[in-house]
Amino acid sequence: MLACAALVLVGCGRMGDSSWNPMRWGGAQQPQSLAPEGGYPTSTNDGRVPLAHVTSAKWDPMYEGRLLIVTGLGASKGWWDVALVTEVPMPPGRIRPDENGVLRLRLVGKPPLPDTFAAANPPNPASDTITAALTIPNAVLPSLREVVISGAGNAVTLRP
Repeated sequence: MLACAALVLVGCGRMGDSSWNPMRWGGAQQPQSLAPEGGYPTSTNDGRVPLAHVTSAKWDPMYEGRLLIVTGLGASKGWWDVALVTEVPMPPGRIRPDENGVLRLRLVGKPPLPDTFAAANPPNPASDTITAALTIPNAVLPSLREVVISGAGNAVTLRP
C-alpha cells in the first residue's frame, strides 16, 4: 500500500501542472515587486519630448505645500500636452528628491503635426509661452534642497 501511494505521488509531479502535486499546495506565487508590469511610465514611452527652452520658474505658496510654476517656449508654435515630469520614473502622485535633496524635472510636451502652419513657424516669446505647474507637498519640502528643471536647450535651478 505504501508503494502504491508513492507511485501516485510520483505521478502527480508530471510537468508540475497537476493540482494534486503537493509541491503546489502552497498557493499562488506572490509578486516580487509592487511596481506595475513593464515598470512605471516614463517620458520616453509617453510620446512627449522636452521643450526647446525653459524661460522661468517660481514658487507659489499653497495650504498643502508649494506650487512650482514653470514657463517655457517650444521649438515652434502649437506645442500641447505640456507637463513637468520627473527624470527618474516615480509612481503617479509621488514625488521625492534624490539622496542629495535635488528634484530633477523635465518640461515636456507634444509638438504640432509636421506639415502644419504651427510646425513651420517659430514661436513668438510674447504670445507662445507655455506654462506648466506641479504641486510639491509639505511632506517633501523638508528634504528638498533644490529643483532643477530642464528643457532641450537649458536648465533652470530653483531653491525652496
